[in-house]
Amino acid sequence: MKRLLVTGVMLFSQLLVGDLLAGPNQDFTLVNKTGYVLDQVYVSPANSDDWEEDVLGQDTMGDGDVVPIHFSRNATACEWDLKVVYYDDQSSAVWSNIDLCSVSKITIRWNKSSGETTAQYD
Repeated sequence: MKRLLVTGVMLFSQLLVGDLLAGPNQDFTLVNKTGYVLDQVYVSPANSDDWEEDVLGQDTMGDGDVVPIHFSRNATACEWDLKVVYYDDQSSAVWSNIDLCSVSKITIRWNKSSGETTAQYD
């Protein structure tokens, strides 16, 4: 019994250290509640001057769609910028310095009255 307990503690310690060495988890779920199709979605480190590549690839994101966004375990930054581009008119909305180490879901909405796209972080 004592040997089993020691083995269990050692295994838990290895898993914990492995998670810490792997870096922070920036993965999140993007929810489109704008009423429109998104053509492109970009996520880049806040300190970058480049949007890099569209995380949707060749796909689009319809209204009501939910897309999981996964990061490489090599990514160490917590602060990220998000840009979405609408399919119909190619207009865009940008949010800066989102702490993806503490956010697991981003829901975007378009407000017809104000003409603005907003984001809610959960």
